[in-house]
Amino acid sequence: MAKKVPFVSEEKLAAIAQQYATPFYLYDEAGIRKTARLVNQAFAWNKGFKEYFAVKATPNPSILQILREEGCGADCSSYTELLMAEAVGFKGDEIMFSSNDTPAEDFQLARKLNVTINLDDFTHIEFLAQVADIPTTMSCRYNPGGNFAIANNIMDNPGEAKYGMTRQQMTEAYKELLAKGVEHFGMHAFLASNTVTNDYYPELARILFKVAVELHEETGAKLDFINLSGGVGIAYRPEEAENDILAIGEGVRQAFEEILVPAGMGDVKIFTEMGRYMLAPHGALVTKVIHFKHTYKEYVGVDACAANLMRPAMYGSYHHITVMGKENQPCDHCYDVTGGLCENNDKFAVDRMLPEIEKGDLLFIHDAGAHGFAMGYNYNGKLRSAELLLREDGTTQMIRRAETVADYFATFAGCPFGESLLTDK
Repeated sequence: MAKKVPFVSEEKLAAIAQQYATPFYLYDEAGIRKTARLVNQAFAWNKGFKEYFAVKATPNPSILQILREEGCGADCSSYTELLMAEAVGFKGDEIMFSSNDTPAEDFQLARKLNVTINLDDFTHIEFLAQVADIPTTMSCRYNPGGNFAIANNIMDNPGEAKYGMTRQQMTEAYKELLAKGVEHFGMHAFLASNTVTNDYYPELARILFKVAVELHEETGAKLDFINLSGGVGIAYRPEEAENDILAIGEGVRQAFEEILVPAGMGDVKIFTEMGRYMLAPHGALVTKVIHFKHTYKEYVGVDACAANLMRPAMYGSYHHITVMGKENQPCDHCYDVTGGLCENNDKFAVDRMLPEIEKGDLLFIHDAGAHGFAMGYNYNGKLRSAELLLREDGTTQMIRRAETVADYFATFAGCPFGESLLTDK
């Protein structure tokens, strides 16, 4: 079994916890940059390649700035994410706007910023024309329906997903957009989530490349880019094999050479939108042990809860836990690791074998750098934690402060309880 090793030492993390109150998120700048460079290397064979980082995975300007410096773009799904991407410095076609059930004001901002719009539904063509205008470059999101399988192993069920257009709708959409003056086209699809196999992107690419050739033949539309979206996952469990992004890139290249090049489409750009792969391993939730409970099970109570990291409670997801300073001790104690929410599913681990834990121990909850802080909430009046960045030079920078009680009460309108609620105690 492979080991999950924290990207920070026990001594360094203890010093950080002395300066910043737990719980907090900690991100590893060196790891983020290394992964971004590896992705660019994997797809360097495609001259127009660009990774559009999925902002929803880790919506923090400091993280986005690091990725921008490494040549990435930004994939946005909302008005607020568009504003954040622009504020960081992403411009025009460095931003991909992939949304669904889209409000008029979101489309209007996307047009104002001149970003690349990826339409989720055929009816959105006319809607966009009514609330803004149709640009000369447009992308459409494809959903083939049914089940998506690799080697008879069902990976996901696109037919049950709310996203994208049918095959016939794609043809009609391209024709309609051509009639409205669109000159350059893109294609996008997302068929499975968190795949841990080197075959997902190459198999998806073959599907999209074949459809792209058909669409070009049926409509005459020029396809400038094909967006493989996200779905490339990480190994959350130590026993799982990690994806090999270099092998994945090579698999896509082979499909490109076999399908697009013979069709005269060898100039098509390849885009990706990997949030989880880019950031998840490079972020952790750090929490402190504050209680024990000995009833029908052995419970370890920590100062974080599902409001900080909801994936285990919501999906039953596994996140590896390192008890800092006890990495080499035997895992001979069985615990449920819990938070303080009034919900029985508020557990980071169930029946997890760990070293003997003591009050005050720091727990490093791995692979929380994507869809971690971003999915936080305020149930039970819990406050969102700080986000910290471990810089390449070893220093620590706070990139988002922890919420305060004053923040929690600040949005109440016409509050009858006076200033006492609006002052953080």
